[in-house]
Amino acid sequence: DYVVVKMIPDNRLPPRHLHSVHTGKTFAVIKWESPYDSPDQDMLYAVAVKDLVRKTDKIYKVKTRNSTVEYTIKKLEPGGKYHVIVQLGNMSKESSMKINTVPLSAPDALKIITENDHILLFWKSLALKESNFNESRGYEIHMFDSLMNITAYLGNTTENFFKVSNLKIGHNYSFSVQARCLYSGQMCGEPATLLYDELGTGEDSSAAKSGRSTDVAAIVVPVLFLLLVTLGIGFVVLYMRHRRLQNSFTAFANSHYSSRLGSAIFSSGDDLGDEDDEAPMITGFSDDVPMVIA
Repeated sequence: DYVVVKMIPDNRLPPRHLHSVHTGKTFAVIKWESPYDSPDQDMLYAVAVKDLVRKTDKIYKVKTRNSTVEYTIKKLEPGGKYHVIVQLGNMSKESSMKINTVPLSAPDALKIITENDHILLFWKSLALKESNFNESRGYEIHMFDSLMNITAYLGNTTENFFKVSNLKIGHNYSFSVQARCLYSGQMCGEPATLLYDELGTGEDSSAAKSGRSTDVAAIVVPVLFLLLVTLGIGFVVLYMRHRRLQNSFTAFANSHYSSRLGSAIFSSGDDLGDEDDEAPMITGFSDDVPMVIA
C-alpha cells in the first residue's frame, strides 16, 4: 500500500543556497534555489544590494519559474563591499550574503632612480590596463621602514612619479604605490611594492621584485654574447695559424725533396756549425773610422 502526498507551497520560506558564483571588478554573479522544488507558477524575487561603503541601497526584481536562479549584479565598484539580500516579492523570510568586488590592479613597472639627496619613484599609468581607472583619482604612496618598523603615508599624486627625500643612511625601505583609496580608505587598489636598500655609502642597491629577473637578463645576455664572439674569433685565429704553419711546412718539405731518392733530405745541424766556424769573426771598430748606420 502507498499514499501520495502533495505539500502545499509555502511562500513564506526564504530562497535556498544563496551563494556567489563569480565576482569581478564591477559585477557579481549570484545563484540561489527557489523556496520549494518545481514551482508551478512564476515567482517574483527582490534582490536588495546594500553598498556598505557608500551607504546606499538598490533593489532589483527577478521574475522566473526556474528552481535554480542565476543573476548578475552590475554597476558595482572595484574594491567595494556589498550586502546582498534575496527574498520573495511578498517580503517573506530572506537569505543574505556579503560580497567584495575585485580591487584595481597594481601599477606596473615601478622603478627607483637615485639622485644626490633624494630618490624618484616611477611607474606606468594604471589607465593603460584598467578602463575603470581615471587619472584624476590619482595614486597614493606609502613607505615602510624595516629598521624602525614604521609605515608612513607619504602623500598622493596624479602624476606617474613621486619624489622622496630625507631618507636615513643605513635604513631599509619598502615603497608601495596604489590607486588612491576612496571613502576613508575603504576602496583601494592593489599596491605595487618596491624594496630599497640604503647602504652606508649612499649607493642604491634596490631592486623591484617584478623587475629583478629582467635586470639580470639585461646583464647576462650581452656578456654571453661577447663571450661567444670572443670564442669565435679565437677559433678563427687558431685555424688561420694552423693553416699557415701547415703551408710553411709543406713548402719547406717540397724544397728539400729529392725525386731521385723519393724522400726529403734535412740537414743534421753539423753543417750549420761548420759554416759558423768558417765565418770571419767581427772585430771592433777603429775610432778614426766613421760608423754608418743604414
